[in-house]
Amino acid sequence: MIKSFKIFNCIKILIFMLFFSSSSFSTTIGDDGLHKEPWLRETFKDMPEDLAEAIDENKRLLIIFEQRGCIYCRKMHEEVFSDPIIKKKIEDDFFVVQMNLFGDLEVTDFDGETLSEKKMAAKWNIFFTPTMLFLPKTVPNGSVASKIAAVTMPGAFRKGTTYHLLNWVTEEGYLRKEHFQKYVARKIKEK
Repeated sequence: MIKSFKIFNCIKILIFMLFFSSSSFSTTIGDDGLHKEPWLRETFKDMPEDLAEAIDENKRLLIIFEQRGCIYCRKMHEEVFSDPIIKKKIEDDFFVVQMNLFGDLEVTDFDGETLSEKKMAAKWNIFFTPTMLFLPKTVPNGSVASKIAAVTMPGAFRKGTTYHLLNWVTEEGYLRKEHFQKYVARKIKEK
């Protein structure tokens, strides 16, 4: 009886370890302290080049600002971006470039100015993480990304709002007179 009790406890411990070591709530953290996803693109952070590559792939350019230790960024990665439907939508329709709110990597804006990530964040008035900037399909030469962004979404949102936002952007809802909040309400009602 004691032997079977020990075996039972060992099995419970193994199951516990297996569950928590392969938990879907864990995400990879890079050396910069930011969450890493397979759909994040490693680029030279040259916005005109990134937009051209996104267009070549028939995708929308999405710039996401995050920072080390951001609890809202973690929430988005662990609870929202990990959802299979949202993950697929991002992979299928978006070319995502991650920026570090306090980073030192160089970023080139559409106007040709090159600044560090943290200085570009200040230029673009990004003060909160996460913040997502969705760029339009065409950008006039000499533009500043934050001024021509189709949509800027600061903050962490639940799955439903995020999914509707991604759809609203790909459907170019921002070009129509239907406000995003009304779009979400209509989509919820249609369900």
